[in-house]
Amino acid sequence: MGIFSRTRDIIAANFTDLLDKAEDPAKMIRMIIMEMEETLVEVRASAARTIADQKEMRRQIGKLEKLQESWTEKAELALSKDREDLAKAALVEKQKAGDMAESLKAEVAVLDDALRASEADIAKLQAKLREARTRQNAIVSRLESAHNRARMREMYAGTKVDEAFSRFDILERRVDFAEGRADALSLGSPAKTLEEEIAELQASDQVEAELEALKAKRAGNQSQEG
Repeated sequence: MGIFSRTRDIIAANFTDLLDKAEDPAKMIRMIIMEMEETLVEVRASAARTIADQKEMRRQIGKLEKLQESWTEKAELALSKDREDLAKAALVEKQKAGDMAESLKAEVAVLDDALRASEADIAKLQAKLREARTRQNAIVSRLESAHNRARMREMYAGTKVDEAFSRFDILERRVDFAEGRADALSLGSPAKTLEEEIAELQASDQVEAELEALKAKRAGNQSQEG
């Protein structure tokens, strides 16, 4: 059974109330949109039939108007021949055709009103359908956001995060062990004696003295060339 029974029910529908009462809002809005689309197709089909009926009636009216003209000509002909009885009979037939034409015109006017009502209903249905689709997009976005938040909470509250940090701890212990091995290689190496350290200082002084001598020599050469 559908959510709505008539076009007017859809036009008067309050989507907020319908969705608030629904256990599954996403499913409910899909059903609403589907039923609205089907109703819109039916209303358009009804309007198409109304237009077709109007065209047929107008064709019939045109034929009846020509028939009235024909009976008028026949009545005139009968009078010209002094056949008043035939002229009267022709005018009776003309009247019948005229009555039928007026009846059809009245039906066309009724169909005009129905067509205007259908046009208004179609416009309102389209507006409601746009509103429903907007609501659907909003509901889908909210559901996706809610699912994403739930997954994030499950991830942080579950065992996956703990497992990840446990793996980090293992990696850190491996790095500590590697650094410990490197440090251990320097253990037990003989320390430099006092004489070795003084000898290194003397060698450094000799290098510095030789460097200064080279600088002085180069400066002297440049002054002579100048």
